[in-house]
Amino acid sequence: MRMKKFGRTGLVVSEICLGTMTFGGDGFWKVVGEQDQNAADALLKGAIDAGVNFVDTANVYSNGQSEAILGQAIKNLGLQRDQIVVATKLHGRMGPGANESGQSRYHILSAVEKSLKRLQLDHIDLYQTHGFDPVTPIEETMEALNDLVRSGKVRYAGFCNLPAWKLAKANAYADKRGLARYESAQVYYTIAGRDIERELVPLCNEDDIAILPWSPLAGGLLSGKFIRDGQGPQGSRRAQFDFPLVDKDRAFDVIDAMQPIAKAHDVSVAQIALAWLLHQKHVTSVIIGAKTQEQLKDNLAAVDVKLTADELATLDKVSALPREYPGWMLERQGGDRLATLSGKAAG
Repeated sequence: MRMKKFGRTGLVVSEICLGTMTFGGDGFWKVVGEQDQNAADALLKGAIDAGVNFVDTANVYSNGQSEAILGQAIKNLGLQRDQIVVATKLHGRMGPGANESGQSRYHILSAVEKSLKRLQLDHIDLYQTHGFDPVTPIEETMEALNDLVRSGKVRYAGFCNLPAWKLAKANAYADKRGLARYESAQVYYTIAGRDIERELVPLCNEDDIAILPWSPLAGGLLSGKFIRDGQGPQGSRRAQFDFPLVDKDRAFDVIDAMQPIAKAHDVSVAQIALAWLLHQKHVTSVIIGAKTQEQLKDNLAAVDVKLTADELATLDKVSALPREYPGWMLERQGGDRLATLSGKAAG
């Protein structure tokens, strides 16, 4: 298991992060899995034994059960606090009250205390806003997150699912005021869903922000167990919950290209999908989820898959984003400037 520097910070995390959305199973999250304490203990142990030091949860997963089960699993396994980097999130609705969701100072300061109690921890390593709040000014959110960092209850702040312009605005305000900024971007990113490459990846590269892909197998669609125009395995998450949104035709074109590569390496299609992400230099840590030890071991094995330049070129070609403006115009107009550096400019 390789370790990577977490954006511009001094934190070091494993290139695989264990996602714990399946821990629990209350309410809506029954769709994605029901892992009780014993199963969660075993999954966390399997990940730690494989070299993973990074785990991710959220207060909204199973109405707090995921955090509680994860916290107990850390205790049951006797893990030292410095052995593990714990990430959680706030934003989703945690009760019927008008202020029991979102990213207001009111909710952030309340939510962090409840998460700490469920996790049985005195601090959270990475505290992430779990979405876009159209009501709360971003300045209020960044001020509240900064207070948590300065208090020691949170080590770093991150975000999930924001557009590039919102990230730029948030961090510009933080930089201007000398506040803690967003250090990571937890975003949907797969070989069949490369949308973040248009705006978010360039911004994260420019500002040295860690990229943490969630749902790297597109809710199981890229596992290789689904067929074009057909159903997947009975009881699978994707069969019950058609999320995240995917261009199915493009996805199955990608799967068709991955299958011979998987065969050549004698690995699963899922491992090729994960390995492609691990080969992207802008990716810090890929968040995997598993309902069984078999799934966990298969996903973890992706770190050992070394794709050749030809294989990467094949996968890039079949999965490339359609060209859009202003991207193609930037390439055209920037070409001459880059050519100047290589001595190939006209004249």
